[in-house]
Amino acid sequence: MSPRPKVGLEINEILEAAGEIADVFGIQEVTLANLAKKLGIRPPSLYNHFDGLGGLRKKMAIYGINRLYEKLATAAIGVSGDEALLAVSTAYVNFARKHPGIYEATLMAPDMEDRDVQQAGAKVVELSVRVLQAYELDGDHALHAVRGLRSILHGFSALEQRGGFKMDLDLNVSLEVIIKAFIKGMRNS
Repeated sequence: MSPRPKVGLEINEILEAAGEIADVFGIQEVTLANLAKKLGIRPPSLYNHFDGLGGLRKKMAIYGINRLYEKLATAAIGVSGDEALLAVSTAYVNFARKHPGIYEATLMAPDMEDRDVQQAGAKVVELSVRVLQAYELDGDHALHAVRGLRSILHGFSALEQRGGFKMDLDLNVSLEVIIKAFIKGMRNS
């Protein structure tokens, strides 16, 4: 039985379905055929929304970055300083835990230099710089700190997702210890 057409399919509905596939089965399983099957449409219908698999990957990257930004921004509301940095860091890792496929998509745009991908990523950087303002970093120092924080959070998330933490220690406590060490390092530099 062939899929029946869906009228008025929206791009967000498509991206949510792609994200569900990625989160459950891995980003490599997000294909036009698998996505069309999940949506109950024919694969050519997807070309109305993006140009092939590369276009889908770009839209997924932007979608994922925007969702990550929303979680980070929500975590930063009403807090500042150490509390804000811990809250944003926890939100980042929790996003990667809850949405491993969507998180991976944020790193897999076909062209990370693409203007739309860069604009989405810039919001995350700007939010991070604002959170780090409590540490009186400016200019390049603030951007270096953002890179350091991102490296910590991505490394922690990647290791956790790949089963790299086998010891019987609370991962949330480990994350807090690491972020507090990062904070101490910023204060001492």
